[in-house]
Amino acid sequence: MSGIDVGEELGARAAQARALALLRIRSRALAVVITPAAVAVVLFAAGAQGHLGGPVWDGVRWAVLGVAVVVLLVAAAVAVAIARARPAVSPTVPVAEEGAPDLYRLVRDLADRLGVPAPSAIALTPDCDSWLEDRTHRSGKSRTTAEARNTAPVLVIGSPFLWWMRVAELRAVLAPVVAGTDSSAHPDIAAARRFVRGLDAAVADGAAPGRGALRAVPAAFTGWVARLLLRACREHAAEMERCVAATASMRAQGVDYALRIAAQEQVGLAYAGWDRLLTRVALPAWRMGRWPSRLDAGVVSALTELSRRDRLADGFTSRLGERPACDLLEEPGIADEATSLLAARLFHGGPAESGPDWAPVDWQQYPDEVVDRKWRTEAARLHRVLDAMGVPPASVADPAVPTLARVMEHLVGPGGPGEELAAGIGAAVARDDAQAPAPGPAQQTASAAGADPLDLWGPDPLPLFPLQPPRTGTELLADHVAAMVCCAAVDTAGAAPGLDWLDGPALLVDGERRADLAVPVLSLVEDGDPDPLRSWLAEVGVRSDKPVRLV
Repeated sequence: MSGIDVGEELGARAAQARALALLRIRSRALAVVITPAAVAVVLFAAGAQGHLGGPVWDGVRWAVLGVAVVVLLVAAAVAVAIARARPAVSPTVPVAEEGAPDLYRLVRDLADRLGVPAPSAIALTPDCDSWLEDRTHRSGKSRTTAEARNTAPVLVIGSPFLWWMRVAELRAVLAPVVAGTDSSAHPDIAAARRFVRGLDAAVADGAAPGRGALRAVPAAFTGWVARLLLRACREHAAEMERCVAATASMRAQGVDYALRIAAQEQVGLAYAGWDRLLTRVALPAWRMGRWPSRLDAGVVSALTELSRRDRLADGFTSRLGERPACDLLEEPGIADEATSLLAARLFHGGPAESGPDWAPVDWQQYPDEVVDRKWRTEAARLHRVLDAMGVPPASVADPAVPTLARVMEHLVGPGGPGEELAAGIGAAVARDDAQAPAPGPAQQTASAAGADPLDLWGPDPLPLFPLQPPRTGTELLADHVAAMVCCAAVDTAGAAPGLDWLDGPALLVDGERRADLAVPVLSLVEDGDPDPLRSWLAEVGVRSDKPVRLV
């Protein structure tokens, strides 16, 4: 037996030992519950045989019986609440086998090579990660208990992996994940996981708001009991999952191990490109009521640009001649659109369905639909705040004409006017955000499978994972002044809005991106020094006294 086989066997035994420890905690809780009933049985049996007689012992017997009945009823109610609690599942886009037969075939072949059960289904997530997820709690209503317990977990794949990685790289990265289905099929480990997930769901249900007093008190008590049990389970559960992961990793070393080492570099690169694409490119669009419908395709462009700029990533684009993993999908565009909308909902809280204020946008329309609208919307907000502050217009002849000169003259004035303007901008942004349409119910457009991607999530609101912390007033003011400068450059110097895959909205002058605007703007906003910005405007040919078109 090789060293890998020995390590795999030891890891499996350690995971099973931790699972049995979790099940013993469950058994001890059950023993505590039935102890009063057992004592009552002993007392009544002793009385029937002529022992422990007299009115005192009769009172003790009936008192213990009453306590036992109450404890059993409460325990039964808690057990039912825990059993009915629905563990949280990750919001994903399901991929039907009809929509990705090659992907399912790759995963099943991988499972056969590893000697483990194949996942029951595949789903996509707008994140750079992959894992197995047990969803028997969510789908168990339509199955028998035995069928639910024998159902393999769902394989969740990060959608950026499919578009950036090649087929062989994806197979190598998924090998240790798929290998984890072997532990999921072990009865002790599966039972221990169901126990812990049920407790976790009961704690979440107990903390959920919006219940009346009649429902809130029992739910809070159930949550308190579940927290006690979870506290006792914490160490064993963490160690069990660590042993399961170690065992799966050892099992997967026999499949594409050398390629996996190289593929891990692509995982890190995909994560960096995906994070940059969301924060710099997608987030401005979401704030403007537009959601890019091809985020996964965009990550390829972002990483290609990163490879061109960064010598550390040099050579990675040579892989692009190989077959991409997204070719394993029959309709990659539909899957990309579904995961892009889900990303907008998770990371920004966008509405569930498209509408006039929440429309998809492709990359060709991004400069006009997002960048130009963003600049002009922020410039208009800046002038509205100046109007509210009573700042006089730069042109006495036509006071209604908005100009860049008005903004610059105000910021170089005495008394630190930038702080007041920054506070006004921050308040205006907060008001506009409060008036934005709230996220709708958990309904989505059809996915590649033709079903609601969030059926398993239920009616509960989606969790929100903001990409950036709230911006300060000074940061918002700098963004608005830069937007005003860009509008002036477009209207008076022939510049154009553009898209930079790594930095988002960009100003193009003579077809080239100008990335040197931030420093002059900060000098004006923070120090009240207009000279760097005036030099920049003169170099580009921008007229600050000319009117600017606003939204």
